[in-house]
This record gives sequence, C-alpha cells and structure tokens, in this order.
Amino acid sequence: MIREFLTTSLLMISAALSAQTVGKVTDPVAWVNPLMGTASKPSLSNGNTYPAIALPWGMNFWTPQTGKMGDGWAYTYDADKIRGFKQTHQPSPWMNDYGQFSIMPVTGKMKFNQDDRASWFSHKSEMVKPYYYSVYLADADVTTEITPTERAAQFRFTFPESDASYVVIDAFDKGSYVKIIPAERKIIGYSTRYSSGKLENFKNYFVIYFDKAFTSANGWKGNELLKGELEVSADHAGAVVGFKTAKGEQLNMKVASSFISFEQAELNLSRELSNDSFETTKQKGKTIWNKTLSRISVEGGTVDQTRTFYSSLYRMLFFPHKMYEVDKTNKIVHYSPYNGKTLPGYRFGGTGFWDTFRALYPFLNLMFPSINKEMQEGLINDYKEGGWLPEWSSPAYADCMIGNNSASVVAEAYIKGLRGYDINTLWEALKHGANNEGPQATGRRGVEYYNKLGYVPYDVKINENAARTLEYAYDDFAIYQLGKALGKPASEIDIYKERSMNYKKLFDPSSGLMRGKNQDGKFQSPFNPFKWGDAFTEGNSWHYSWSVFQDIDGLAKLMGGKEKFVQKLDSVFTLPPVFDDSYYGGVIHEIREMQIANMGQYAHGNQPIQHMIYLYNYAGAPWKTQHWVRETMDRMYKPTPDGYCGDEDNGQTSAWYVFSALGFYPVTPAVEQYVIGAPLFRKVTLSFENGKLLTINAAKNSKNNRYVQSLKYNGKLYTRNWLSHSGLQQGGELTFEMSATPNKNRGVDSTDYPFSLSTVTQ
Repeated sequence: MIREFLTTSLLMISAALSAQTVGKVTDPVAWVNPLMGTASKPSLSNGNTYPAIALPWGMNFWTPQTGKMGDGWAYTYDADKIRGFKQTHQPSPWMNDYGQFSIMPVTGKMKFNQDDRASWFSHKSEMVKPYYYSVYLADADVTTEITPTERAAQFRFTFPESDASYVVIDAFDKGSYVKIIPAERKIIGYSTRYSSGKLENFKNYFVIYFDKAFTSANGWKGNELLKGELEVSADHAGAVVGFKTAKGEQLNMKVASSFISFEQAELNLSRELSNDSFETTKQKGKTIWNKTLSRISVEGGTVDQTRTFYSSLYRMLFFPHKMYEVDKTNKIVHYSPYNGKTLPGYRFGGTGFWDTFRALYPFLNLMFPSINKEMQEGLINDYKEGGWLPEWSSPAYADCMIGNNSASVVAEAYIKGLRGYDINTLWEALKHGANNEGPQATGRRGVEYYNKLGYVPYDVKINENAARTLEYAYDDFAIYQLGKALGKPASEIDIYKERSMNYKKLFDPSSGLMRGKNQDGKFQSPFNPFKWGDAFTEGNSWHYSWSVFQDIDGLAKLMGGKEKFVQKLDSVFTLPPVFDDSYYGGVIHEIREMQIANMGQYAHGNQPIQHMIYLYNYAGAPWKTQHWVRETMDRMYKPTPDGYCGDEDNGQTSAWYVFSALGFYPVTPAVEQYVIGAPLFRKVTLSFENGKLLTINAAKNSKNNRYVQSLKYNGKLYTRNWLSHSGLQQGGELTFEMSATPNKNRGVDSTDYPFSLSTVTQ
C-alpha cells in the first residue's frame, strides 16, 4: 500500500510539474534540448537529428559521433560509445555529410582506428547546449568540451595523469591529407569526402593549434600507423599527437576550417577566436543564441511546451548554412562547387526546397529577412555558376526529391518585402527552371509533357508523376505572383497563371481524389488511394490531394462544395492507417510513422500533408483547424530524444510547430497571408527586424481551451481566417479569446476565407 501510494504521488508530482506554466523566459537557450529527435534509426524516425553544437546558420557544426565513419546516423541516442567529435555539415542522415573530419582524445595505448579509439559514455555525464558540449569518455578517463564559432571552435580536454595521452585527428576516407608541424604545435589537413552530386575541386581545409608541445607525433593511413611520418596523403589519412599530462590537466585546442584554402582557414581562426579563452568563446556563443532565440518570447505555456518551442526554434536556425567566408580584404567570398573556383559573394548549402518552401522559408521572411536576403543572393550565384537554381543543395545540386520549389522560395521573398538584390536575374532563373529539365533534379522532369498536356503522365516512366504535376502547378503560381509583383506584362506571365490550374487535370471525380493520368487522357488503373509512392512522393493520394496551395476554393468545388470538402478533410483522421507499400517493396519509415501515430491517414511526420489541417478555414469550419492543430502539437511533439513524429527535415517540421504555436501558418507561401489556427501560449511577443513588436495574447489558453471564440486585432473585432504579412510587420496586438467549446459562427462567411486563385480571378 505504501509503495502504491508513493508511486501515485510521484506520478502526480511529475504531472503537476509538466503542467506548470512558465512565466517570462529570460534565458531561452537554457530551454533548448539539442538531443530532441536523436532517438532515431532508418526504420523509424523520431526526428533523425543530431546535437548540433554551432551558431545560427554557422558554416560548421560539431557533434559527437557515435556511428561509424561515413554513417549518416552520426549520433543516435541509444548508442553506448563515441568514436570522435566530428565537424559536420550534414543536413540529414539520408543526405549524409560533406567536408567532415573528427577529433578524439585517447589514453594508454596509441589507438587511432575508429573502433579501437571508441569510448563508452553515458548521457548522465553529458551536457548538451547549442553553444557548449561536454562528455566524460570513460575508457580514456577524459572529459571533452567543445564551444563553437561560425567557422571555428575551441576544444578543452581534461586528462588523467599519464605519459601516454593522445589526440587523434581523422580526416576520413575518399582522399585526405594531414601534416603535423611540431614546432608550431599545429596540425593542418583537408578532407575531400562528400556524399551527393559531383563537386569540383572540393576540399575542407582545417588548421588545429594546441597550447602544449607534443611528446610524440605520427601520421597514419587506413589502419596503419606511420611512425615518425609527419605528412600523409592517402585515401584515409590521419594524425595522432601525444602529451604527458598531470591529473586534471586541461589541454586546449583551437580549430578552424575553410572551403577555400589553408590560408583562409588560418584567417577564420584568428578572426573568430583571436586570443579568446575557452570560457570567452562559450559566453559569446551563449549570448548569440539568446539574442537570436529572444526574437520570439513565449509566456504561459507548460514546461514541456516551452522546451519544445525553443528546441524547435533552435533546430530551424541551422539550414541552409553559410558556405561563404571573409577574405583578407574583408570581402565576402565563397568556394563554388560548380567550377571549383573561389568567387565573390554569398553562398549557402545543405537544404531541400521540397521540405523547406512550406514553412521554414516563410519563417525566415517573417522573423529573419536579412539572412534570407543573403540566401537569395546565394541563389543568384548558384544560377550564375551552375546554370540552374538548386532544388536540393548538398552542397551542390543533389539528385533528390521532386518539384521546382525554388520558384516558391524566390517569389515569396520578394512578395514579402525583401529588396536590394538582383531579382531580375532570379526571375530569369525561375523561367529557365520552369521550362527546362536540368541535371540532378534541377528544372522540371517531364516538362515537355507538362507544358503540352498540363500534367506529367503516369505511363511515360517518370516516377511520382502526379506529385510532380501538383507541385509544378503551385510553382507556376509562385512564378505568376512574382511576375505580377515585378510588373511583367500579361503576355509573359499569363501562361503561368493558366498552368496554376493544372491540378484540375488530375482530379478524379469517382474517388474525389488526385489520381495519375495516362498520356491518352485516361486515369491510371487500377487505382488504390492508399498506395504510397508510384504516382506520389513519400505519400499516397490521401496525402497529396490537398497539394493545391494556390486554389483551395477551387479544390473544394471539385470535391462537391464546402460541406463535402470538410467531410473529406475529416475522413483523413477517421480512416484507418492502412497502406499499400508495394511500390517500395517494403514498409518505409514514413509509412510506419503514420501507422503508429493513431491519427488515421494523417501523416504529420512527412511534409506533403502538413498544411492540410489548416484547410478547414477555407470552407467555413475553422474550429476544426483549431482542434487538430492543438491535437497535433500536443501529441506529435515532445522535448525529448523521441520528440518528433518523423524526419525533422532541415527545420520544416520544427517550423510547423513554431508557426502553429504562434497561432497561424503560411499555407500558400507565395501570397501575403497566414491562415489562423489556435495559439499555444498565453502570450507571445515577436520582435521584428524593423524594430516593431507584435504581441499575441491568449490569456485563457489551456489544454482544454483550444478554440478561438473571438479575435481582436489592435482592439478591433477581427473575423477573417487569415492575417497579412505586411500587417503583422507593422506590429500591434492580437488578442485571442479562447474557450473549451468551438465558436461555429466565427469565420464562416466566404468573405473571411483565405486566398484562393479562382476566387480572385472570377
């Protein structure tokens, strides 16, 4: 009885703590859990993340490496051993890494092979913050600490008493080089390893300085120690330097890298670390993170909600990452993966627009437009140097995913107010990509069919054809929108407006869903709306049928009008999670994540359907959006290693949460509207780059009070189901009156619905 009483009491205390509301957050970085999403594996993703120890959009990240060299799953929460501390640029395990090398302390025997040098560790002796990492390596009896800058980092190793303390440098395979310079307590080297595409003259040059002289220095290659050799060029090169250490002695190390040259790496190190101590760099990193995260201040959520929010926000602020550097004349320069040259201007890498056009880029346009301006300039350089805009950059063109969604990323930035860059070159780049098929997933595959028939046929051996058609139609809309904003003549842009309606060509009245269509105009047969892949991308017809971002009203009419449209939306949640995996020949992780989520056919763990919850606003049932938004936030996200419900994907799944927690979402990025949902916190303050503040109040918010009874905008009753970007940027106050019961009279008039192309062109 006593044991049962204690167990019940502990459970009650735990529940009470997690339900406590948090007041004003003054140290947001303390609420970040970089391990959120790390309990993942290829068969089931809970995020597929790794703890990125880095600064926002930094050129380099650092992470403890538990996986084998070259394994995309660099760090998994259930691992027992660390093989090294890796400099990484990896956007996802599926895309793997580029320009990586690792560092590892060992003691006793001179061990350099990744398996021999690996050490047991425990999360109990691991401290993980965005700007600082520390772990005790049990086998070596060494504590390793790391603190980063954008292009450099400091390490601090606390060694035991030993005549045989070592630091191993592993430049990885696929062609690498190291040189030890004992007189300068220095190691230089480069890695050429990358995973996607074809890179010209690619090297990640690194320089490393120690604050203690070496007692030994040896190069190695493969599994062979090269005694006394200080310079090694091989498929797999490395170095190991030795020290005599006293108990508790701290060995300090500074490291920086460059995609340009050793000289630039030295410059990056001196510029970013200078004479700073480890603690100074650590404090600078903490300050930068707090300044960046504090752009959004949340109050009145639970402990878990606050942790989840800032952990998601942290994850959004990495990709695409900077690949530009500042030369000795203080000019912005970058390595070009397209021709191997060092060229002027900005460049970014490591993102897939198929994921991030949906919410990540809209978030940058809302909260961090200045960094997106740099990214737009980087896209101009991609086009000039490579001939195409990237659709997946890793770090050059990667043959992955579908669509021509660079159109949305470029158009949205200009439409939402970014200026001061060469938009006309980007306009030409969009038209080029829309009307041609390029290498490595650039341009549009099947473009000749699409431009002639209005769709990519099912029977012409082009995979995922229906998904391509739907995304091309939205991309055409984005191009049309940009053309209008630039004042282009109707003779130039009307074709894109016309193609924006191509989604109608794939609508199957017999099923009320999108369906592949053959070249002769007949629908593909047999048709199973639960079949993943085939005509669709990482989803089925129930997921992709909503991908008509530009014209939801037109889609609703095809489905039989507002009431039937709402019923169809409801069906996504009430259908069982059945699936046909025959296209893949087995269950892919995205299927499994939908199956176990207990939300029917709703597959929030992947991108195609993430906007679907907000579509009730287009048919007079906004309270259903409010219900399912809160349900998804509550059930699908936790600030824990298993905290995501699928791949996090370069900030997109996090961006869905952050936007939804604010109370609105960019269903159609290439228009100036956000569709209203249900805010999560009692108070949020957005600090825009223009100096204006927007306060979002929802004083009665709670787990049960998830419905919007009314909304006031700067004190005036507001009935629309959307908010304008330019309006929000002016600052002000949104006041949500929340309740446990839905208001079925608010937002039901068609004049309150968000944008649809067919309604504004009637």
